[in-house]
Amino acid sequence: MPTVFDQLLDRFRGYLASVDSDLVVDAVARIDWDMPSRSLEPHPLGCLRRLDRIAEIAPQDARPLAQFVADHRDELRWGQTYTAADFGQTFIDNYGWLEVFGTRGHFINDEVAAGLLILGPGIVYPDHHHIAEEIYIPLTGGAEWRMGEGGFQVRAAGEVVRHASNVNHAMRTGEEPLMALYIWRGGPLAQKSTIGSEGMG
Repeated sequence: MPTVFDQLLDRFRGYLASVDSDLVVDAVARIDWDMPSRSLEPHPLGCLRRLDRIAEIAPQDARPLAQFVADHRDELRWGQTYTAADFGQTFIDNYGWLEVFGTRGHFINDEVAAGLLILGPGIVYPDHHHIAEEIYIPLTGGAEWRMGEGGFQVRAAGEVVRHASNVNHAMRTGEEPLMALYIWRGGPLAQKSTIGSEGMG
């Protein structure tokens, strides 16, 4: 009988297989999917109250994953990299991530980390950067994304967003929450992002 975590990994992989992007196809092909599981205690967060709405607004291809996460939210280990001292309490109440696999996720992988990010409505995730390359796929549309010196652009659900190593990026949500799938590779997989542009170059 597959565990909740096995089913999560299966839906996660199934969604990635539906994404029409050479970058994503290549990234998925490089992942060794035969990963041992890690025993983790559940850790709910305030942002999980946004999951019902996320499951409602997710497009058809992302809905099986979004609905599964919503249905099993209290069985999963959610995390936060930041504290209220970084971005304020409102941000913390509307932010969290679920690492499906990686150095601290439900499955062990020292080469690549991947999972899901949640941001509630009306939230700005300020400029930040990190060594690892990051691939994002929004599972809900309408949020705005910014990279480098460019302006904010609305990204549709399913649109692939790539952040190269140490390139500044930011996100902000409008009236709807955001769920985005992420893949980190080529750098420290549990690094706390550097906020702002200091230290770049």
